[in-house]
Amino acid sequence: MTTSTRFERAITKLYSAFHNKTLNPDDCKECAVGNILDNKDHWQHLTDKHGSITLNYVGKVHQNLGRKLNGYTPIELLQIESAFLKGCGYHMTTDNRLHKPKTINNSVLFDGLCKVVETLCILDNINNIMDCSLLFNFKPQQLQLQDS
Repeated sequence: MTTSTRFERAITKLYSAFHNKTLNPDDCKECAVGNILDNKDHWQHLTDKHGSITLNYVGKVHQNLGRKLNGYTPIELLQIESAFLKGCGYHMTTDNRLHKPKTINNSVLFDGLCKVVETLCILDNINNIMDCSLLFNFKPQQLQLQDS
């Protein structure tokens, strides 16, 4: 399977973060996107709400200028982070606040990473490398990401 350079770099960084115990959904430098962006937190200014896939003014400016951070557009970064948080059990409450799960352990982080890998594969238009549907002769429905 042929993959992009950005995909390979992202997977390598996430693998290292997971095994080095430097993956933390509550820290903008150590979350999925923080690790992809070399443990920088400037990406958090692309949206007004952590976990949202809605770009704010700054995010829209960068998106419209075609800016990319380590190969990813602002909206792609928000989609990656949203997938990670949802995979870790975070969810938005009715009053639009991000609700944290009671425990974060390696199993929870791994579930989050699986969602990130799925999202990275969709963004690069490649088959999900974590998908075992061929093994079980099962045809899953394709996940569609939203643009804002």
